[in-house]
Amino acid sequence: MSLQHDHAGVSNRATTSPAGRRMSANLFLAQLNDADFALLSPHLERVSIAVGDVIIPAGGRIEHLYFLDAGIAALLDAIEGERLHAVGLIGNEGYLGWPVLLGDDRSPYATILRAEPGTALRIPVERVTEAADQSETLRRALLRFIEVFMIQMGRTVVSALGHPVERRLARWILLYHDRVRGDEIAMTHEEFRIMLGVRRSSITDALHRLEEAHAIRSVRGRVIVRERDKLLALAADTYGSAEAAYDRLVRVGP
Repeated sequence: MSLQHDHAGVSNRATTSPAGRRMSANLFLAQLNDADFALLSPHLERVSIAVGDVIIPAGGRIEHLYFLDAGIAALLDAIEGERLHAVGLIGNEGYLGWPVLLGDDRSPYATILRAEPGTALRIPVERVTEAADQSETLRRALLRFIEVFMIQMGRTVVSALGHPVERRLARWILLYHDRVRGDEIAMTHEEFRIMLGVRRSSITDALHRLEEAHAIRSVRGRVIVRERDKLLALAADTYGSAEAAYDRLVRVGP
């Protein structure tokens, strides 16, 4: 069941003031200049999203862009119609529905909320495209985030082809840790299997190795980050390129 139908008509209209960005924890909106935010703000609407909600279905028409305040959206691709594999994660650093900025009104991936309940500011697609036509700086900001996400997806592919499961798992835990509140991540073995595209037994073995390195603690349905520096060392160069690109392309100011 998609979010558009679940929550339509029950959301509160967001503030129209540029200063109203303080009411949102979305980092992308926080980086926009006042003029660009003012183009979007009259049309922003707050929605609540439950874990497991389909925000945008695969192949479905993209009707809104979503700026998450909280929660993590996993973008999932299907093989043979049902075997899901993750291609990337987006949290409050960016926005969902980016294919419309590339001229496509359909999503190639299913976008599903993971890990923890979330909220978002959503805006009709036509309002975003109108605003982007009016402001080159807004269009550039929107496209730069897409570049960052493409880098993340590319590293997902390269890592899947060339790295052991425990290194890839360390990377995915870091990606989640960047986007959750605190050190505890609600993730089952099955969800990690989707992230990595491997057997559940391989996930169990990899979690044990990360525990032995004192990087995490794994309990039923949860992973607790103990020492992030150790996770970074285990992930090595599978992690960091998209994050550096975000700082270079999207984040502004000191």
